[in-house]
Amino acid sequence: MKAAVSTEFFLRSARLGFRTWRPTDIALALDLWGDAAVTRFISRQAFTEAEIRTRLERELASQETSDIQYWPIFSLEDGQHIGCCGLRPRQGHPLVPEFGVHIGSKHWRHGYALEAGSAVIEHAFGALGFDALFAGHNPHNVASRTLLARLGFVHTHDEFYAPTGLEHPSYLLAKS
Repeated sequence: MKAAVSTEFFLRSARLGFRTWRPTDIALALDLWGDAAVTRFISRQAFTEAEIRTRLERELASQETSDIQYWPIFSLEDGQHIGCCGLRPRQGHPLVPEFGVHIGSKHWRHGYALEAGSAVIEHAFGALGFDALFAGHNPHNVASRTLLARLGFVHTHDEFYAPTGLEHPSYLLAKS
Protein backbone atom coordinates (compact mmCIF):
# COMPACT_ATOMS: atom_id res chain seq x y z
CA MET A 1 0.00 0.00 0.00
CA LYS A 2 1.35 3.43 -0.91
CA ALA A 3 1.15 6.57 1.15
CA ALA A 4 2.13 10.07 0.16
CA VAL A 5 5.78 10.80 0.88
CA SER A 6 5.58 12.52 4.24
CA THR A 7 7.57 15.30 5.81
CA GLU A 8 6.21 14.17 9.18
CA PHE A 9 8.96 11.62 9.78
CA PHE A 10 10.66 11.95 13.17
CA LEU A 11 13.46 9.59 12.09
CA ARG A 12 15.05 8.88 8.71
CA SER A 13 17.64 6.56 7.29
CA ALA A 14 19.03 6.60 3.76
CA ARG A 15 15.85 5.10 2.25
CA LEU A 16 13.29 4.99 5.07
CA GLY A 17 11.13 7.39 7.05
CA PHE A 18 9.64 6.58 10.46
CA ARG A 19 6.49 8.09 11.94
CA THR A 20 4.08 7.06 14.67
CA TRP A 21 1.02 4.93 14.03
CA ARG A 22 -2.28 6.79 13.66
CA PRO A 23 -5.78 5.51 14.46
CA THR A 24 -6.53 5.85 10.73
CA ASP A 25 -3.70 3.44 9.77
CA ILE A 26 -5.88 0.32 9.95
CA ALA A 27 -5.38 -0.42 6.23
CA LEU A 28 -1.59 -0.35 6.72
CA ALA A 29 -1.87 -2.57 9.81
CA LEU A 30 -4.14 -5.05 8.01
CA ASP A 31 -1.75 -5.20 5.05
CA LEU A 32 1.27 -5.86 7.29
CA TRP A 33 -0.05 -8.09 10.08
CA GLY A 34 -2.59 -9.72 7.79
CA ASP A 35 0.30 -11.08 5.70
CA ALA A 36 0.67 -14.70 6.83
CA ALA A 37 4.30 -14.74 5.67
CA VAL A 38 5.06 -11.89 8.08
CA THR A 39 3.18 -13.28 11.08
CA ARG A 40 3.95 -16.99 10.79
CA PHE A 41 6.86 -16.64 13.19
CA ILE A 42 5.07 -14.45 15.76
CA SER A 43 1.83 -16.37 16.21
CA ARG A 44 0.58 -19.95 15.97
CA GLN A 45 -2.17 -18.83 13.59
CA ALA A 46 -2.96 -15.94 11.27
CA PHE A 47 -4.24 -12.79 12.96
CA THR A 48 -7.91 -11.97 12.57
CA GLU A 49 -8.97 -8.46 11.66
CA ALA A 50 -10.05 -7.91 15.27
CA GLU A 51 -6.62 -9.02 16.53
CA ILE A 52 -4.89 -6.67 14.08
CA ARG A 53 -7.09 -3.79 15.26
CA THR A 54 -6.15 -4.64 18.86
CA ARG A 55 -2.46 -4.75 17.91
CA LEU A 56 -2.74 -1.29 16.34
CA GLU A 57 -4.47 -0.02 19.49
CA ARG A 58 -1.58 -1.44 21.59
CA GLU A 59 0.95 0.38 19.41
CA LEU A 60 -0.99 3.65 19.82
CA ALA A 61 -1.21 3.15 23.60
CA SER A 62 2.50 2.32 23.83
CA GLN A 63 3.41 5.58 22.10
CA GLU A 64 1.05 7.49 24.38
CA THR A 65 2.32 5.98 27.64
CA SER A 66 5.99 5.19 26.85
CA ASP A 67 6.92 7.27 23.78
CA ILE A 68 7.92 4.09 21.96
CA GLN A 69 6.25 1.66 19.57
CA TYR A 70 7.01 -0.48 16.56
CA TRP A 71 6.91 2.61 14.30
CA PRO A 72 5.61 2.30 10.74
CA ILE A 73 8.31 2.78 8.11
CA PHE A 74 7.93 4.13 4.59
CA SER A 75 10.05 4.40 1.48
CA LEU A 76 11.40 7.94 1.14
CA GLU A 77 11.45 7.42 -2.63
CA ASP A 78 7.78 6.64 -3.24
CA GLY A 79 6.00 6.64 0.13
CA GLN A 80 5.30 2.90 0.10
CA HIS A 81 4.63 1.35 3.52
CA ILE A 82 7.50 -1.08 4.12
CA GLY A 83 6.62 -2.41 7.58
CA CYS A 84 7.43 -1.37 11.13
CA CYS A 85 10.46 -1.27 13.37
CA GLY A 86 10.90 0.03 16.85
CA LEU A 87 10.70 -0.63 20.54
CA ARG A 88 8.08 -1.66 23.03
CA PRO A 89 8.05 -1.80 26.81
CA ARG A 90 9.09 -5.13 28.26
CA GLN A 91 7.20 -6.29 31.33
CA GLY A 92 9.43 -6.29 34.38
CA HIS A 93 12.26 -4.51 32.53
CA PRO A 94 11.28 -0.83 32.13
CA LEU A 95 14.81 0.29 31.29
CA VAL A 96 15.43 -2.36 28.61
CA PRO A 97 12.76 -2.19 25.89
CA GLU A 98 12.18 -4.89 23.32
CA PHE A 99 13.42 -4.24 19.80
CA GLY A 100 11.44 -5.60 16.87
CA VAL A 101 11.02 -5.33 13.12
CA HIS A 102 8.28 -6.58 10.78
CA ILE A 103 8.82 -6.05 7.05
CA GLY A 104 6.04 -6.72 4.54
CA SER A 105 6.90 -9.86 2.56
CA LYS A 106 6.88 -8.01 -0.78
CA HIS A 107 9.78 -5.90 0.60
CA TRP A 108 11.98 -8.74 1.83
CA ARG A 109 15.58 -9.10 0.65
CA HIS A 110 16.16 -5.40 0.03
CA GLY A 111 18.09 -4.67 3.24
CA TYR A 112 15.22 -2.74 4.83
CA ALA A 113 15.27 -4.68 8.12
CA LEU A 114 18.98 -4.00 8.67
CA GLU A 115 18.64 -0.35 7.68
CA ALA A 116 15.56 0.21 9.85
CA GLY A 117 17.07 -1.71 12.77
CA SER A 118 20.28 0.30 12.66
CA ALA A 119 18.32 3.57 12.67
CA VAL A 120 16.13 2.48 15.61
CA ILE A 121 19.14 1.31 17.63
CA GLU A 122 20.92 4.62 17.08
CA HIS A 123 17.73 6.48 18.08
CA ALA A 124 17.25 4.26 21.15
CA PHE A 125 20.80 4.78 22.43
CA GLY A 126 20.93 8.45 21.41
CA ALA A 127 17.76 10.51 21.62
CA LEU A 128 15.85 8.07 23.84
CA GLY A 129 18.75 7.41 26.22
CA PHE A 130 18.41 3.65 26.66
CA ASP A 131 21.51 1.69 27.70
CA ALA A 132 20.41 -1.74 26.46
CA LEU A 133 17.84 -3.40 24.21
CA PHE A 134 16.27 -6.86 24.32
CA ALA A 135 15.21 -8.90 21.29
CA GLY A 136 13.92 -12.38 20.65
CA HIS A 137 12.90 -14.44 17.65
CA ASN A 138 11.14 -17.64 16.75
CA PRO A 139 13.73 -20.44 16.76
CA HIS A 140 12.74 -21.34 13.17
CA ASN A 141 13.30 -17.81 11.86
CA VAL A 142 16.83 -17.93 10.47
CA ALA A 143 16.53 -14.46 8.88
CA SER A 144 15.79 -12.87 12.26
CA ARG A 145 18.69 -14.69 13.91
CA THR A 146 21.01 -13.43 11.17
CA LEU A 147 19.64 -9.88 11.41
CA LEU A 148 20.08 -9.68 15.18
CA ALA A 149 23.67 -10.94 14.88
CA ARG A 150 24.43 -8.33 12.19
CA LEU A 151 22.98 -5.61 14.44
CA GLY A 152 25.28 -6.71 17.28
CA PHE A 153 22.79 -8.44 19.60
CA VAL A 154 24.30 -11.19 21.78
CA HIS A 155 22.38 -14.36 22.69
CA THR A 156 21.78 -14.53 26.45
CA HIS A 157 19.11 -17.20 26.99
CA ASP A 158 15.98 -18.82 25.60
CA GLU A 159 12.61 -17.52 26.78
CA PHE A 160 9.09 -18.95 26.44
CA TYR A 161 6.90 -16.87 24.12
CA ALA A 162 3.22 -17.69 24.65
CA PRO A 163 1.89 -16.60 21.22
CA THR A 164 4.01 -19.27 19.49
CA GLY A 165 4.26 -21.73 22.38
CA LEU A 166 8.01 -21.97 21.78
CA GLU A 167 11.23 -21.13 23.56
CA HIS A 168 12.60 -18.15 21.63
CA PRO A 169 16.32 -17.38 21.50
CA SER A 170 16.71 -14.07 23.36
CA TYR A 171 19.37 -11.40 23.04
CA LEU A 172 20.72 -8.19 24.52
CA LEU A 173 22.46 -5.28 22.88
CA ALA A 174 24.27 -2.91 25.22
CA LYS A 175 25.14 0.65 24.39
CA SER A 176 28.83 0.77 23.54
